[in-house]
Amino acid sequence: MAKFYLTTAIDYSNGEPHLGHALEKIGADCIARYRRLAGDDVHFLMGMDEHSQSVIQAAARGGVTPREWVDRMAETFADYWARLHCSHDDWIRTTEPRHVRGVTALLERIRQCRPDDLFEADYEGLYCTGCEEFKQGAQIVNGRCIEHPTLELVPTKERNHFFRLSAYGPRLLELIGSGALRVEPAIRRNEVVRLVEAGLQDVSISRQRLPWGIPFPGDSDQTVYVWFDALINYLSATGFPDAGYERLWPADLHVIGKGITRFHCVVWPAMLLAAGLELPRLVWAHGYVQWEGAKMSKTAGTAVSLDAAIERYGADALRYFLLREVGFTNDGDFTWERFDARYESDLANTLGNLVKRSLDMIHSYRGGIVPRGAWAAPLEDAAHTAVAAYRRAMDAYRLEEGAAQWMDLAARANRYIQETLPWELKKAGRDAELDNVLASLARTVVRLAVLAEPFVPATAETVLRLFGPATPPGPIRLAAVTDPDVAGRPIAKPPILFPKLRLAPA
Repeated sequence: MAKFYLTTAIDYSNGEPHLGHALEKIGADCIARYRRLAGDDVHFLMGMDEHSQSVIQAAARGGVTPREWVDRMAETFADYWARLHCSHDDWIRTTEPRHVRGVTALLERIRQCRPDDLFEADYEGLYCTGCEEFKQGAQIVNGRCIEHPTLELVPTKERNHFFRLSAYGPRLLELIGSGALRVEPAIRRNEVVRLVEAGLQDVSISRQRLPWGIPFPGDSDQTVYVWFDALINYLSATGFPDAGYERLWPADLHVIGKGITRFHCVVWPAMLLAAGLELPRLVWAHGYVQWEGAKMSKTAGTAVSLDAAIERYGADALRYFLLREVGFTNDGDFTWERFDARYESDLANTLGNLVKRSLDMIHSYRGGIVPRGAWAAPLEDAAHTAVAAYRRAMDAYRLEEGAAQWMDLAARANRYIQETLPWELKKAGRDAELDNVLASLARTVVRLAVLAEPFVPATAETVLRLFGPATPPGPIRLAAVTDPDVAGRPIAKPPILFPKLRLAPA
């Protein structure tokens, strides 16, 4: 069983999550669930980034201590991810002792391996509190950070510890070019390559001692810079520096937003090279969820709350919409109209309708027992084609295409019902043909539940349980879609999976 260590970006504790956060977490969860279906030994990490000036400011506005604030935020985020059925195996917070220890250990290891890569110097520049980063000229438009245009940039001058990032440009280009450090999709890889080719500057990795943060090893007047601190969570969660951390490290996949590729595809690999550690195998940088063409963010506010989006049709519907309609590569707009249309057309009229019609007919015509019919070639052939295309898409992290494949199979099965007219076969007493049709529909419903599990896990579980608690036996595996053995099995009456609700415009 192959190890598959998957991470998401850890979220700032300065405000509630929005749809942009949800896209990333749902997408990573979809990948984790698919890798489990494929038989991998998955370790899925999520967590919270709790050391930053923005946390200090948010706590002050809330009239509480930073510790009270981050505890509250961690609970809020964890509750949202539970509501969205995220199946992470670990939840790390950067205030945990294991993380503080990992940060200290990595700095000490860089000092031992490449002592000249750490030095002290004065720094002066414009600081964005939203990004927690000094901004370069290319990152500023009309005097504002391009990621947080509603925030004023703060002129800052102080003496800090620095990391010699400038020394790693040629090596990073070589690694990215050879594929030893994969950056996907290609549009993000090209952006990173252009950034490195333009020349790297050394980066400040400390701040003059803030009242909230990890003390810089050997310098009590400085605090470890929040981004240097945060990146190390992927390593500290493995148990680093203790023996055995290599069981998980290197990460097989970092899932991040496109706005933080510089940190994950340039700074983080350079830090690991300086420490003599293996690099992550792949960084996938997804696009943004937008509302009327503008990025959703905490600082700018959002037109759609995550809570309202979940409440409209439930978690599975939101998961499906974000992954099918927005996708995991480019930016995509969220609108209530598009959400409603996908819900009704795909989930209610296609998937939900197929499950309800197929299993109801088995109850009406065969007393709720799946008949032992022969394979129906049109539907079996369509299923095998869809499964192969689904696997190719999911292996390549084309999640929107993976969702389309199983939904297209559901649509094909609905057409099969119209082509074979089971009620006419029943009326004409053509029992053998009817058995073949009903058996093939039952097999297709099980296949669809397995393929849909990474996207709509609660719905998939509901459908599989209609066939009994052991369908398929043990952990769900993709092998179950090849030849699902449901003949002769009693099935429960199917519910309406996706009720057609008439909602007023949001």
